[in-house]
Amino acid sequence: MTHLLITGGAGFIGSNFVHHVIARTDHTATVLDKLTYAGNRESLAGLPEDRVEFIEGDIADSALVDSLVADSDAVVHYAAESHNDNSLHDPRPFLDTNIIGTYTLLEAVRRHNTRFHHISTDEVYGDLELDDPQRFTEQTAYNPSSPYSSTKASSDLLVRAWVRSFGVRATISNCSNNYGPYQHVEKFIPRQITNVLRGVRPKLYGAGHNVRDWIHADDHSSAVLTILEKGRLGETYLIGADGEKDNRSVIELILTLMGEPADAYDHVTDRPGHDLRYAIDSTKLREELRWMPQYGDFEAGLRATIEWYRENENWWAPAKEATEAFYAEKRQ
Repeated sequence: MTHLLITGGAGFIGSNFVHHVIARTDHTATVLDKLTYAGNRESLAGLPEDRVEFIEGDIADSALVDSLVADSDAVVHYAAESHNDNSLHDPRPFLDTNIIGTYTLLEAVRRHNTRFHHISTDEVYGDLELDDPQRFTEQTAYNPSSPYSSTKASSDLLVRAWVRSFGVRATISNCSNNYGPYQHVEKFIPRQITNVLRGVRPKLYGAGHNVRDWIHADDHSSAVLTILEKGRLGETYLIGADGEKDNRSVIELILTLMGEPADAYDHVTDRPGHDLRYAIDSTKLREELRWMPQYGDFEAGLRATIEWYRENENWWAPAKEATEAFYAEKRQ
């Protein structure tokens, strides 16, 4: 049995990972989460208390982090400020959490020689042209375009430096856009789903030609667990499920699956620096570690996600009003 310290485990992909680990392994876990607006204790409801401990705290708190790392066999680092729009509005929290927080964790795992896995994003690579046949690989040069993606790129480079300079036992994964249960209503897919459930027309940035490579959070979780158990130390693995879809197609599919006309949405002003296309080549992960996604059908995964939000309004409703007020102020 292994005890994991999971940072950001009350957030979207972090909480999905906690559920995945508890359901499929004998591991125990301590969840460290600051419970910002994007963290929710209810995302961990129903998990066995004898296997999951929750601690509210900041990954930049060196004393707290050191004590938790000392009692852990491995650290899985999900905690991050991650919303592009918010990073454009106020970049400072992204530096504090994504850079200083990661540094604090790296120093703790260095002291205790603890296995470390760092969760990152494909946004560190910038974007691709819509007609570019290439996809991001582990060799793609970093080219971040927002305060969010630049601070995540910085955290990746810190991990690589601590591996090389101090021998920290770490791996990195960069994943494409996630969807699934427990995602905050500020994000693209849950915002559109909950708008339809509330009888509000969904909103689409610009013409909606921007392409994202979608992966269900369950598949992201299984990939991270595979890397934690089998990945080569010092290596980076890209996680993707071949789910490239443009935003217009996604919003129209949501409307169709929810029984609404496919064109029943409004266009709003595009956000500054909106990346054109992300696309992940996960060949290394699939061939080296024999990982495969279970949700190969985006429509099936999206249908299941819609049903989750339909059945769990008590989870998302408290954040909905404030989120829409924020976007209304920006006319988005």
